[in-house]
Amino acid sequence: MALDGGDRIVVPATALAQVLRNPAKQVRLWRLVQHDKTDVVPLDGFHAQAVGLLLAKSGTPDIADAHVVICAQRAGHAVITSDPFDLRRLDPGLRVIPA
Repeated sequence: MALDGGDRIVVPATALAQVLRNPAKQVRLWRLVQHDKTDVVPLDGFHAQAVGLLLAKSGTPDIADAHVVICAQRAGHAVITSDPFDLRRLDPGLRVIPA
């Protein structure tokens, strides 16, 4: 796991908000978010502009998915997800690790 190697984990705040709707279904991510090597990235003005442009370009509506893609692109990270199809619609070249 990335945390074992000293890597930092990035979690977009929008993804965290989705987890908080039903944390019982997302126990692993909830635990990860609470780890001291995890950075939660806010949806600030800079990210909001990039998310909006990506949604317009892709014709998709999911702000959280787009925020995940923007954060991964900016950090040069792969994304661990249970739903790679939606993320690849936003960025076909995105490195995705199925969960």
